[in-house]
Parts: sequence; C-alpha cells; structure tokens
Amino acid sequence: MPFHKLNISRKFKRLATIIYDALGIIASILIALFLRLDSAELTFSPGLPELASTLVTVTVSIFCFIRLGLYRAILRYMTINAITTLVAGITTSAIVLAASSYYFHSFIPRSVPVIYALVALIILGSPRLILRSLVHQRLQRYKPAIIIYGAGNAGYQLAHALFRGTDYRPAAFIDDDVKKHGITIHGLRVFPYSQLENLIATHCAVKVLLALGKTPRAERAKLIQTLESCSAEVLSMPSVEDITNGKANINDIQSIEIEDLLGRTPVPPSDDLLGRCISKKNVMVTGAGGSIGSELCRQIITQRPSKLILFELNEFSLYKIEQEISKYISVNGLDTKLHAVLGSVQRQKRLMIVMQKYHIDTVYHAAAYKHVPLVEDNVVEGVRNNVFGTWRCAEAAVSAGVKNFVLISTDKAVRPTNVMGASKRMAELVLQAMAPRSPSTFFCMVRFGNVLGSSGSVVPLFREQIKQGGPVTVTHPDIIRYFMTIPEAAQLVIQAGAMAKGGEVFVLNMGMPVRIIDLATRMIKLSGLTLRTEDDPFGDIEIKIIGLRPGEKLYEELLVGEDSHPTEHPSIMKADEEFLHWHDLLKIIEPLDIACSDYDEASIYEILFRAPTGYNTKSEPSQTPSHSLAS
Repeated sequence: MPFHKLNISRKFKRLATIIYDALGIIASILIALFLRLDSAELTFSPGLPELASTLVTVTVSIFCFIRLGLYRAILRYMTINAITTLVAGITTSAIVLAASSYYFHSFIPRSVPVIYALVALIILGSPRLILRSLVHQRLQRYKPAIIIYGAGNAGYQLAHALFRGTDYRPAAFIDDDVKKHGITIHGLRVFPYSQLENLIATHCAVKVLLALGKTPRAERAKLIQTLESCSAEVLSMPSVEDITNGKANINDIQSIEIEDLLGRTPVPPSDDLLGRCISKKNVMVTGAGGSIGSELCRQIITQRPSKLILFELNEFSLYKIEQEISKYISVNGLDTKLHAVLGSVQRQKRLMIVMQKYHIDTVYHAAAYKHVPLVEDNVVEGVRNNVFGTWRCAEAAVSAGVKNFVLISTDKAVRPTNVMGASKRMAELVLQAMAPRSPSTFFCMVRFGNVLGSSGSVVPLFREQIKQGGPVTVTHPDIIRYFMTIPEAAQLVIQAGAMAKGGEVFVLNMGMPVRIIDLATRMIKLSGLTLRTEDDPFGDIEIKIIGLRPGEKLYEELLVGEDSHPTEHPSIMKADEEFLHWHDLLKIIEPLDIACSDYDEASIYEILFRAPTGYNTKSEPSQTPSHSLAS
C-alpha cells in the first residue's frame, strides 16, 4: 500500500515527529560533546547544569519548530522552503544551547553548538528527505507516464508541476536542439525526436505534452503535423499569456489548440487604430454577452475607455461578462466606469435613452442571431433581430449623436443561401443607405468568416464527438471554411472601425481555407486514435458524412463584387460594392416590417428574394472564387 494511503491520523504523525525531533536534539548534543571531548563517558545526573541546558534547548527548540510551521508541512509535498525552515529552526536551537550553557555555567565548550547544529541538521533533516524521496517514488509508480516535448523553461516548469501533482509522471524530454540531447533536466534525460516512439513503448507513455513556450505558430503547426502519426495522444500546456493573465495554471493540460493546427500567425495590431475610437471615450457593445461581443469587451477594456456599456438581452450572459470585466478593472486599477444594461436592440427608444444617458461615442453592434439552422426555422425572429435590430440601433445612434457605429457582419451575407445570411446582408444595406443621410455618424461594416471557439463552432463539437467515441459528423467531404481566432477577429473589427469615414464595408483577411474533413481527421489522430475507414475497419473513430444542412454552403465568400482595396492595415481590405439609396431601401424594408408583424413567412421569403441581397437557396458556385481573400 502506498505510504500516503496509510490510515494514520495527522495528529498522530505530528506527535511522532515531535517525539523524534526531541530525541534527535538530545542525541545531537551527545554526539557533538563526544566529537568535541573525544569521550564516550557522557552521563547526566540530577542537578547537573548540562542537563538543564539540554532540557531548555529541547523545549525551546520544539516550540520554535512549531512556531515556524515545520510540523504543518506535509511530507510528500515538502519543498525547499521546508528545508529552509528546518535550517532556521536548528540555527535557533544552537543559539539556545549556547545561551543556556552560558546561563547555567554548563561544561559545554563554545564549539559544541556549532558541531551540534551540523549533527542536528543530519539527524533531523535526513529522515525527512529520505522519506519524502521514498514516498515520491512510490507515488510516481501509480501515475501514467508522459513524454514532454520541449526541454526549455516551459518544459522544466511543466515537469516540476507534474511531479508535484497526482495526474501524470514525466518520463523523458524530447527536444529538437542537438545541444540538449543526452543532458538531464529535473532528473529526466533529453532525447531527439527519433526516439519518441521507443520512449512511448518503453515507458508505456499515454500522452505527449507540448511545452513549446513562445515558439511561433507556424513552427508549432509544422511540429504538430509531424506528431499526427504519434501513437500517443498529443496535448499541450497553456500559453504563456494565459498563465500570466491568470486564465490557466502551468499544469492545466489541454487539447491541441485549433490555432496551432491551422498555423495562422496573426498580424500584430496597431496601437493607434485600437485606441482611436476607444481610449478615453464612452463605448457601447450590443450583444455584449455573445462570443464576439464578449471578446470585443475584453479588447476594448485594455484600451482604457472612460465608460464601457454592456448591452445584452440575456441576463446570465450579461452577468458573466460584467463580472469578468469588473474583475479586470479592479485588478488593473482602471478608472473606467462599467455599466451592464439589459435590453433588446429592437427597442429604439430604450437604445436612444441609454446612448444619451452615457454620452456614447462608439457603438459596436454585435447583437445578432447567427446560427444558420436556427434562423432557418425561426425566420421572423431572425429577420427582426438582424435587420430591424440593426436599423433601430442605428437610428438611436444618430439621434443620440454617436460618432462611430460598427456593424459586425459575416461572410454568409455574400450571395446568401440562407435566411441568416440574407438578413445580415439586409442589415448591411440599411447602414450603407443611412450613411449619406447621417454625416455626423460614421457607419461601417466589418465582414469576416468563422471564428474559433464561438458558440456553435465545429471544433468543440468534434472534440465532444471524439471524447464520446465517435462518429465525427461532417456535412460534406468537400466543405471548406475560413477560420480566425476570436481575439484576432475582435482586434481587427476595432481597427477597421477606426478607419471608417462612412458606409464602408471592411473585409478581414481570413487566410487559407480549411477542409473540414481534414480538420476532423487531424483532431482524431492527435487524440492518439486511429481513423476508421474501409481500408482500416478496426480504427477507433469514424467520420460520418451527414449532408449539408438547410441553407449551408460548401464554402463561404467575403466579397459581393470583384473589387477590393487595401487599407492602412495589411489584414483589412475595403470592399467596393453597390448599395441602395434610402428611398429605394424603404420600398423593401417597410413591406418586410409588415410581413414580420403579420408573421407572414411566405412574404418574407419573397421580399428577401426580390431584394438586391443575392439571396438564392440554390446558389452554389462551382469553384472557389478568386476574390475570396485567401492568402
């Protein structure tokens, strides 16, 4: 039975340790006298001052040990701090011995306390270190072995954390640096990548943990691609940024981040663009509790606005983001005033009152229904929220004298094949038509594709399906998507909004498109599992093709027209697209409003088809367009 599972009470262990220390102190004094006097005839009789000095030393030393917290340290978790405490206690004990021998006029030479301290350190410290080592080794046997890839500072910290934890046992390091091969770090030898499979087999390792520190994302992606054939599951430690920000601990092992799979390296943001519409201004975010809205709030608060207004319909989502931003403000000592406001973007008067009350300078309109199948089944609510919610919010902004209004749009608004995309394109047309008649408010739209980790994202769905043993469901073998991280998307939205002069459609460079079936395959392999196919019917996980959902495209586009122009930011383009004048737009939007009020879905579809949105439920280009901004 492991030592740590012995059924011995904590009080009994402490009492036994105190008794041992008391006897150890007496033995140390006797040994010190023997070494100094070179005599084995050391006896104590009643009344001798040497006995009094010894008793005082034992009593005061034990009291000091207790006060120093030496007996509160759990043996198997004992660290260098506990050893330091023991040294401090023994030093104090030696001083007490010297002082008491002087007080009682004991026949104890002056050099004895020094010898005593060294002997006591051995007698009291050695058993603690030996037992700790035995318990540590015994504990390690019961933990599954892992291999750490990366023998740098991050790898050392990870090994240290895992040795102290109860989940995994580090068995070896792998590193690509030839200079490190063969050396020992934290008791573990460093091997080259060529030895990985041998190490996995030798130690029966169940996982390979990546500790790559600040390795560029492109290099991480290349390494992860190499590890796809690894027979163990590949995981990673949190990023340095997450550990620094307190979002994660060094020993929080996690699945490979999709960002590392894609190898996308974000362009560093421009500080001037980030702060232009935010710093020392009053900012409002609609849909503040959503995936994009909440990340916008996180990015905005770093630019130190005077006020940040969180506008959200869902009470729980609003509470969560309000608590998170409040904590950030408190920890960083900001003077930003935070206000959480419940409300619907379809209530124009409510919006106007809020914007006037807080003297809003900039609005980021992220409130929208964006799940394609749900909007397809709830046409009226989808159109009301996405089209009329945007219109009401924009009208409120004009009435309240808001200077900047940024709409968060989507690639699904380009030649839409679903109601969600058509409604977002209508929202764009509303703002484009309003821009010329509202010169005091700069309207703009920012259009981009899928963001990693957003609600409804395919990545967490795949992870859950893999965890449950499959199958992993893909709608079509040829379906592709553009991906971007939520923080990068939010930063680019803020920077694009700062460049607005009125009516622009900004398009984010989403990088290279990704085949969803390839993404699913890589995630299965990196989980240490095999793909079940016709060639390998005994594989672990099957990929099942379930067919395109209603309104779903094989791929998305970012431009309605053929033309786009560069901006001052390399990842942001400005689209050159046609738009409607206000009186022409009213001919479409007013009947649409009536149809929504009457819950007349047939009329809604008819109006959306007639509108210049490009809406066509059967439209599907034969090949990926050249103007999709892939790079």
